[in-house]
Amino acid sequence: MKTLSPEQQRRRWLVIGIVALAYVLSFFQRFAPAGIAQDLASSFQTSATSLGVLAATYFYVYTLMQVPTGILADTFGPRRILALGGIVGGLGSFLFGLAPTLDLALVGRTMVGLGVSVTFIAMLKLIAVWFEEDRFATMVGVCMLVGNLGSVLAGAPLSALAQVSGWRGVFVGVGALSLVLGILCWLIVRDSPESSAGAARPRVDRTVVLGSLWSVLKNRDTWPAALVNTGMSGSFFTFAGLWATPYLMQVHGLARAVAATHLSLWFGGFAIGCFFIGTLSDRLGRRKPVLIVASHLYAAIWLLLFSCTPLPLTLSYIVFALFGLATAGFSLTWACAKEVNPPLLSGMSTSVANMGGFMAGALLQPLVGWVMDLGWQGELFGGARFYDLATWRSGLLVVTVAATLGAASCWWVRETRCRNIWKSG
Repeated sequence: MKTLSPEQQRRRWLVIGIVALAYVLSFFQRFAPAGIAQDLASSFQTSATSLGVLAATYFYVYTLMQVPTGILADTFGPRRILALGGIVGGLGSFLFGLAPTLDLALVGRTMVGLGVSVTFIAMLKLIAVWFEEDRFATMVGVCMLVGNLGSVLAGAPLSALAQVSGWRGVFVGVGALSLVLGILCWLIVRDSPESSAGAARPRVDRTVVLGSLWSVLKNRDTWPAALVNTGMSGSFFTFAGLWATPYLMQVHGLARAVAATHLSLWFGGFAIGCFFIGTLSDRLGRRKPVLIVASHLYAAIWLLLFSCTPLPLTLSYIVFALFGLATAGFSLTWACAKEVNPPLLSGMSTSVANMGGFMAGALLQPLVGWVMDLGWQGELFGGARFYDLATWRSGLLVVTVAATLGAASCWWVRETRCRNIWKSG
């Protein structure tokens, strides 16, 4: 049990608040291409494959940075990497918004992914250090709830704003906000209740770092949680991050605003679900049963999407909100990975579990685009490519299989009863 002074208690909420705001921007950048997919396709006159690569560039660098971020968080501390990440992400957003060509947009998107890739793992590290162990999943859920405001904003609000002021201006504004948050992280965030702004730079023993990482990687209990994250969050990032709005418009004939509302309901349900699922798990003292129920409901809804069955609009809204609640189940994988590894390695263990989902998003977004381009008949829709029902089903099959495999992996997750069991493992 952590015993903090009144001043430290006030400080921890300020620290978490600032990092949660940075996480809002991270989520916005992650899912923004879905809300403006038609605009991007028209601006750069690109195919589905190229559009998939543009969106997935974020995930490429995010994936590569997960383990290094975990190492940096455990060695240099979250404060330094959060400040630098805010600056790099802000400059990348400027470049993306101003890019005259697809190549420069790819560079900007890469910088955005590099900058925001440190936010989540740094946030998990701060929660692990500043809060009690039995509040970890709850606090992660709270931060996810706040952070998901970014994904909600990337749905209908971004789509509407892009129609009024253009998508480029939005990303320039987001870049400025990212720079401000980076500066605030440097000035206010502290790595632990005991640290100060003038704390000496830690010395890093490379042998110890590599040995610690190896202990996480060779732990067989780390990998089931990582596989669940890979299947569930990978399919979520792939579809919600790019293809959901075009799918609803082209397959179900929905207006752009209505399709974007579905996306916002998915994100909103995910945000609320992260809070309630984390809290429910902590109160029940169980991880695995909650994870199994959520993941299997998630896979079932994917089968419904794959069928392309038309639904009444009200029911369709309900399904997407429920979809978001079920998607939130993968948020427990970070706790599952953290609780089967040494407490001091919480950054590395959560980053390993988190890496799979972003790797899947990086690979599946362009793969879905490539599969659909194979079936393209040359038709256009609002300046972008139009795909028939059979082609959409081919693309949906890829992400449905990933979601199903993620749900199946839940059965191998080790139950921790919401406490660290590494010493008894």
